[in-house]
Amino acid sequence: MSGHSHFRTIKAQKELADAKKGRLFSKLSRLITLAVKEGGKDLFSNVKLKTAIEQAKQLNMPKDNIERAIKKGAGKLSGENLEEFSVEGIGPGGMVMIISGITDNKNRALNEIKNILSQYGGKMASEGSIRWMFERKGLIIVDYHEKSKEELELAAIEIGAQDIKKRDNMLYIYTMAEDMEKIKKALEERQLKVRSASLEWMAKEEVIISDKEQEVAQKLFEALNESDAVQEVYSNLKS
Repeated sequence: MSGHSHFRTIKAQKELADAKKGRLFSKLSRLITLAVKEGGKDLFSNVKLKTAIEQAKQLNMPKDNIERAIKKGAGKLSGENLEEFSVEGIGPGGMVMIISGITDNKNRALNEIKNILSQYGGKMASEGSIRWMFERKGLIIVDYHEKSKEELELAAIEIGAQDIKKRDNMLYIYTMAEDMEKIKKALEERQLKVRSASLEWMAKEEVIISDKEQEVAQKLFEALNESDAVQEVYSNLKS
């Protein structure tokens, strides 16, 4: 399976600098608020909200922050008028990206992203010109140190996983988008520790660029991640 999000809000980091942690909490708060606004507070019917709260807990986001974000989404507290957006871009070496985010000012967010791309030799692409190179997939991350990799792989395949990869004592299980929640539940029923589950844009094919272009691309990803509006950055860059 190709492609991944370079800076996902659910990235498992045991220690985060205060500024970086605050930025992640802010992004997760917006995600929770928007999820409640769109689908209500019921975790059983609102998978998007359930996933966002699980991500927040994974990063040790304070309970008060989570509850405040839920109240904002339910209209019990005043808050920003948030909306989701997604743009397509071209970066160093011809790599392509899908950049998604949440903002209370779409024009401002798009201008900021346009400037960041330009600063690192990239540019915005017209709608639809990049997205066809990606497909929507579910990604479930599972700890596997308690069970053998082979046992986990067989279990995941048995319940419908499309592909499996191993990184740092974690198994990355890729699914059809519509099967993600079902497979996640089945893994949990087998007493497996699911770190996170999310829908991702996966590149159909990956590209390799020069070392110099890689360095610029890394700086570009970091700059995009610094933006308050940006939630995820997906690319077809081979990792």
